Amino acid sequence: MPLLALLALVAIAPPPQDWVPARWPSGDPKSLELLQGTPVNCLVLEPGDWSPSFSQAAAKAGVATLGVIRPGPDANALSQKAGQTGLTGIVLEGNFDASTMPKDPPPSLVIVPLGLRSKIHFDAPPSAIVGTNQGLWPGIHPEDQGATHAAASGAVWIDTNAGFLRFAHAATAATVWIGNTPPAGTIYPVERYLQAIGDAAMNGARWVVALDSDFSKRMLKGDARALSDWRRIGRELAFYESHKDWRGYQAFGKLALVESAQSGALLSGGVLDMIATKHTPVRPVPPSKVTPEFFEGSEMAVDVDPGSLTQAQKDALKAFTRSGGTLLTGPPGWKFPSLQLDQITLSKEDTEKLDQIWKELNSMTGRRNLGARLFNASTLLSNMVAPADGKPVVLHLVNYSDYPVENLTVQLLGKYSKAVLYRADSDKAVTLELYPTEEGVGFDIDKMGVSAAIVLTP
Repeated sequence: MPLLALLALVAIAPPPQDWVPARWPSGDPKSLELLQGTPVNCLVLEPGDWSPSFSQAAAKAGVATLGVIRPGPDANALSQKAGQTGLTGIVLEGNFDASTMPKDPPPSLVIVPLGLRSKIHFDAPPSAIVGTNQGLWPGIHPEDQGATHAAASGAVWIDTNAGFLRFAHAATAATVWIGNTPPAGTIYPVERYLQAIGDAAMNGARWVVALDSDFSKRMLKGDARALSDWRRIGRELAFYESHKDWRGYQAFGKLALVESAQSGALLSGGVLDMIATKHTPVRPVPPSKVTPEFFEGSEMAVDVDPGSLTQAQKDALKAFTRSGGTLLTGPPGWKFPSLQLDQITLSKEDTEKLDQIWKELNSMTGRRNLGARLFNASTLLSNMVAPADGKPVVLHLVNYSDYPVENLTVQLLGKYSKAVLYRADSDKAVTLELYPTEEGVGFDIDKMGVSAAIVLTP
């Protein structure tokens, strides 16, 4: 193909920040027809599916193509092949080090790291993509005989990557991807995929869509049910992509949590997730952002591991308390356990050590409204976000059960003049009726499926 023609094809591909990724189960150019009507514009391909014909067809359709490379002796050769077959870039998936990293990948390739959480470079530039392939499969955690597991917070425990992703979103200006895949041998209803999309999106990240093998095979064969479910996944993705500005918003609320990679921020199931189960809006604060200015507007702060802070950061927290803020710190002399290289959840022993912090935090916050309170929301997680000027405020909701939630009540701290409900399963926005409460305003939602967001105007 002439060079100018190839450049014309590549020119229509979207920039990396706008890629909506999916692991793709086919190298057949005809399979690209399945992307029509969805916002998916970036396909992650296994080496066996790389070919110039697929790359050219994808580029013509405005779809980026990324080849998966894992640690091994053939990593460098595969990076060369990726360039030769016309791929847009490569995904480095797994635990790469200096000895296994491709030595000289073609400079035209975009490189997306999906390695260990502990190796994420949060100092990457805004134009980059950072991420991991380590994640929990979102959903309500089951136990034997259909019972559900209870968290330390007393709520039904929800497997989620929310806490880790909230920290990652606060810690980097780069685009964040999480590339966890369905557990091997599982066949899930489509709602579980919608939950995985919402679990990432409400925290400012993108999930790399990954279908189980049964779903993939049925979809490629044109099975009606599989195609219907795929369209639902497309609508869920489109819901968040139609509100791209939300992804840039930061956490909003009166409670701040100071944490770092060394104090549990990269683990699922820690203090941030415990707070989330109580639907208390909380702002993760990486150490680099611990300044007096950052705590303006906060009423409470939690410092999980005060020993890890510099003197300047400790002084910033002292200034916060002198201005009237309440500070809760970890137990004297306690240090957060060292993070293991491939660890993504707290061990039982670590959870027990954090229990003291959680009990004090729960006692401190009690029934206070630090931004929003939710009722009849045991299967939901929420995240309250806003742009730098605080207008508008968006309250994200994701339902982790496979059934709709009904009769949900939300009470907001402060005054709002308008609340508009957007749902992933409906094209119609609904203006909610606000009523006064003791600390602000409230509203009710009769019914919601998996994902919803309320845009609040002060």
